[in-house]
Amino acid sequence: MTKRLLPLILMLLAIVNINAQKSSASPYSFFGIGDENITKTVEEISMGETGVASYSNHQLFMSNPASLAFLRYTTYGLGVANRTIKVTDGVNSARSSATALSYLALAVPIGDNAGLVFGLQPNSNVGYSLSQEFKDDSDVVTEANLFYGTGGTNRVFLGYGRKIHKFVTLGVEGSFIFGRLSNNILNRRDDVQYASQSEINSNVSGFKLKLGIQYHVPLKKYKDLELDLGATIGVSSNLKNRGDELFYSLINNPNGVIISRDTILNQGFEGKIKNPFKSTVGIGIGKVYNWKMSLEYAYQGAFDFNGGPLDGNTIVNYKSANRISLGGYYLPKYNSITSYWDKVSYRAGLKYKQSGLVVNNIDINEFGISFGVGLPVSKELSTFNLGFELGKRGTVTSGLVKENYFNFRIGLTLNDKWFQQRKIQ
Repeated sequence: MTKRLLPLILMLLAIVNINAQKSSASPYSFFGIGDENITKTVEEISMGETGVASYSNHQLFMSNPASLAFLRYTTYGLGVANRTIKVTDGVNSARSSATALSYLALAVPIGDNAGLVFGLQPNSNVGYSLSQEFKDDSDVVTEANLFYGTGGTNRVFLGYGRKIHKFVTLGVEGSFIFGRLSNNILNRRDDVQYASQSEINSNVSGFKLKLGIQYHVPLKKYKDLELDLGATIGVSSNLKNRGDELFYSLINNPNGVIISRDTILNQGFEGKIKNPFKSTVGIGIGKVYNWKMSLEYAYQGAFDFNGGPLDGNTIVNYKSANRISLGGYYLPKYNSITSYWDKVSYRAGLKYKQSGLVVNNIDINEFGISFGVGLPVSKELSTFNLGFELGKRGTVTSGLVKENYFNFRIGLTLNDKWFQQRKIQ
């Protein structure tokens, strides 16, 4: 019983502490409610973010709640990610990194045809620190701005999947999104007694609903092959955005310690953020528990901000976003008793993403390649998953910056049998 309660205790602790994480190091997390988190497992991200058409009886696939219908083991999922980026404007460059929890989930099979999942993970991340300097004719800095932000939003989710036909499963997932964002601008001027700071603190909350369907059918003409089809729809919803906007002077302290003096502006605000409609479709083919290849396409409508400081930003706007991914896995022999490496899963994939973020009339796009392994950790089906991702985002044109990133992810999937019916002979 203690072993079974431990993951639940860890989940409760994570709920308390998740807001304290610095989970982004990207300048692009300055915009909107921050960088959108990839709400998938390490296994899915290692396959180019494919997963909407995938399923397993002992692994989680967060892309599609319909996959829960295939679960036969109580499954704990835990993921941690480290993101290291090199940012350049074409002349100067800098490196930064951040490590944070990616997800924590518990899934339980319900009978032979249904499954339920409960979990917590980041929804968006804010974490940037940018400086801007102005120099005189003698190349002496006369004014400096520091832009920095922290926080993000998280989601608590509950999903259910059920088989309704021999080849068809349906699923539904509800999420409650919550979090706090802080965006700041600190201005210092030479020979001026006081500095000034602009501070915007936002509290974001709301609900989100996702529906899913999967269709899996064996291909009779091709021995042991299976065709997988999957699709999800994320229903559009509104998030509440409440907070306060401050502008105050402070002592121009060279050591960076902020000592406020006079508050010039202190006003509250209330607005809405449109969480747009999102749809994903995928197709896969392969041999169950041996190999699979999947192709996936995702579409998302444009974010919209009504009221509050995020409304009316003239340098940034949003349009529809798209992603196309290709990925798969290879498992030599999942039930091998002679070779450990025959039971290791090998994964790889690639993706191209149009983020929908437009800054200075330039689209911010992304390309990445990924790979990973799933290492068995016991005689059961539990695995220790490693994922690696290389990619680039943005451009150095029009005063923007380009990111080259390396993501390292660790995932742990633990399996157990609950509610076993004991037979007395």
